[in-house]
Amino acid sequence: MSTPYNIPPDAHAKPWKWDDHYDFPRDLIGYGEKSLNPQWPSNAKIAVSFVINYEEGAEHTVLNGDLHSESHLWEASGSTPHIQERAVNVESEYDYGARAGVWRLFRLFNKHGMKYTLYAVGKALEDNPAVAKSSVENGHDVASHAYRWIDYHSMPPEQEKEYIKKGIESIRDICGQAPKGWFYGRLSPRSHALVWDVYKEMGLPLLWNSDSYADDVPYWVDVPAERDAEDPQGMLMIPYSYDCNDYKFNVATGFGAPKDFYDHVKGAFDVLYEEGVEGAPKMMTIGLHCRCIGKPARFAALKRFVEYVAGKEGVWVATRTQIAEHFRERFPYKRGQLG
Repeated sequence: MSTPYNIPPDAHAKPWKWDDHYDFPRDLIGYGEKSLNPQWPSNAKIAVSFVINYEEGAEHTVLNGDLHSESHLWEASGSTPHIQERAVNVESEYDYGARAGVWRLFRLFNKHGMKYTLYAVGKALEDNPAVAKSSVENGHDVASHAYRWIDYHSMPPEQEKEYIKKGIESIRDICGQAPKGWFYGRLSPRSHALVWDVYKEMGLPLLWNSDSYADDVPYWVDVPAERDAEDPQGMLMIPYSYDCNDYKFNVATGFGAPKDFYDHVKGAFDVLYEEGVEGAPKMMTIGLHCRCIGKPARFAALKRFVEYVAGKEGVWVATRTQIAEHFRERFPYKRGQLG
C-alpha cells in the first residue's frame, strides 16, 4: 500500500534505531477485555477531567523570536504562516482567549464548584499571571503544557531539556509550587524520557504524564532509564481523550457547530457512565481552549454539558492530580504491571 504523501524515489535516510534511554515500548494489549476497576472515590461511575489549555502568547510569532507566525488552532487553521512577519489577525485571535475566553471558562467551573486542570504554557502564564493566580486561589490544578506552544518533534534533546526545566520553573515561580503533571501535545519522540529526566534531576515529584491517548483508565509504564534501578518509580499515565477536544472546531473533519461538540462529549460520557454502572468505571477528558470554546456560541454547548454532568449521580469531577493521587494510593507502581 502506498503512502498518502509523496516521498522522492531517491530519498535516503539513516535506518531507524531503537534507543534504550528514549524509547518506551508500545503496548497493544493493555488491561485486556475486563479492563481495570480504578475504584473511584465514593464508588463513582466515572471520573471526569476538564482540562483548559492555556497557550495564548506562547504560540509561534516573531515577537517571541520565531521565524514564522502561528497557523495552528485558530479560526482559519491551516493557512500558510508568514515568514519573518507578524500575523496580526492570528495574534488577536489568541489574544481573545487570554482577554475574554479564559475568564468565561473560569466563571463557569467556579460557579459549579468543579475543579479543572490548567494545562499551562510557561510563557503564556508569564504574560498573564492573573490566570495562574486565579486557578490557584480557587483550588484548581496547574500542570505544565511546556514552556512554549510549539512543535518539539525535531528539537535537539539538550535544548528540549532546557525548555522543560524553564517550563517547570516558570510555573513554580508564579504559582508557588512546581507542576505535578505534564502534557505536551506537540511532543518529540524523546519527550517522555526527557520530562522524567528533568524532574529527577530537579528532585521534583512527577505524579503523572498525559501524553497518551491509549486507554480510558490510568496505567503505569516502566521507565527505560530505571531499568537497573533498585527502587524504580515508574511513570503514571493519565490518558487524554483527544476526540473530546474543542480543537476539532478548527479542523476540516471536526465539529461544524456547537451542537456537534455537545452531542459528541455527551455521547462519550453516556457510554462510559453506563460501563461504570455495569461495574467497569472509566475516566474521560474534555479538552478546552480559551480562544475556541471560550467564544459565546460554543461556550453555550459547554455550559449545557457541564449542567448535564452536574445533574448526574455518581460522577467524580476531578483534577488530573487528584486522579493520579487516588490511583497511586490504590494501585502503587510495580515493575512490569499496568495497575
